[in-house]
Amino acid sequence: MPSAPANWKASFGSWIETTADEFILRWLLRIMIIATVTVVALDYTALDARLAERAAPLPTTIDTPPAKPLPQTKRAPGPGYLPQIRVPNAKLREKMSFELQGNGRLIAMGAITPGVATAFAEEVEKRGTYIKTVVLNSPGGSVQDALAMGRLIRDKGFSTEVENSGYCASSCPLMFAGGVQRLAGKSAAIGVHQVFSIGNTSDDSMASAQQISALCQKHLRDLGVDLGVWVHAMETPKEELYYFKSDELLALKLATSITARGTANGKA
Repeated sequence: MPSAPANWKASFGSWIETTADEFILRWLLRIMIIATVTVVALDYTALDARLAERAAPLPTTIDTPPAKPLPQTKRAPGPGYLPQIRVPNAKLREKMSFELQGNGRLIAMGAITPGVATAFAEEVEKRGTYIKTVVLNSPGGSVQDALAMGRLIRDKGFSTEVENSGYCASSCPLMFAGGVQRLAGKSAAIGVHQVFSIGNTSDDSMASAQQISALCQKHLRDLGVDLGVWVHAMETPKEELYYFKSDELLALKLATSITARGTANGKA
């Protein structure tokens, strides 16, 4: 039986080769699994960081209404020019309040304090079927809240208005821009200036201001407003205001029409 050893050796050799192949395949599979898990973990970490960044509170600007009329900047007298801007009264220094009047006119008067967008959303939820126009009279304030209210106004299809003798400054135009129809009184004071973040170091303040600026530009672009509005804002120091003339409001699409209606208390 001389062939038996040869057959045994052949079988053993085949078993060794098969076992080695399986061993290599198992290790290759393990390496692939480890690599996949590592990539997924890295992707998850990066995603978690992005979500955390998005969840972080956005920087805000809190503007105190000026104690005296702010100067005009980079402007020459002409049609619609406002040589004297009235000082926001005590009512405008208070937190923004909402009052629904006739013809679906919701009067939004006062400063845009942090969190007021929540109160506005609750008001819309409660009275949304009756609201047609949001009438603004505000010295501005929290950019984050102004952006949120402007988006909600557009989502609901409301119009916005700043009446004759009305005041809409700083972050308020971001809310005004949300209107499907945007009505500005001939003597309305609608003004912008640079945004800024409160209570940060200089480096952090610069980064926050850039982030805010990008958000505001995207907001205006999405609402169909010419970004020239934001150029005027960025060119104007935060201690001053750039007030738009009537023809500028129309040319920059911040307003869709100029009206002669009403006073700043919402009465026609």
